[in-house]
Amino acid sequence: MEEPAEVRIGRGQRLTEAVREDLELYGVAELEERIEMLQAEIARCQAQIEKKKATRQAADALFGSPPD
Repeated sequence: MEEPAEVRIGRGQRLTEAVREDLELYGVAELEERIEMLQAEIARCQAQIEKKKATRQAADALFGSPPD
C-alpha cells in the first residue's frame, strides 16, 4: 500500500497566508515580535538581492553584458 504523497507548498504561499491573518487576535507583544520577524525577513531578502546583483555584475564583467 502506498503512502499518500506530501502536499507541496508553493513558493511564497506561507507568506501570503501570514499576511492574511487577522491581527486582532494578537497582543501588542506578539505584534511587535511579528514586526521584528518581518523586518529580519526584509533584510534577508535585501541581502539576497545585493548578492544576486553582485554575481550578475561579475558575470557581465567577465562575459560582457547581454544584448538588449
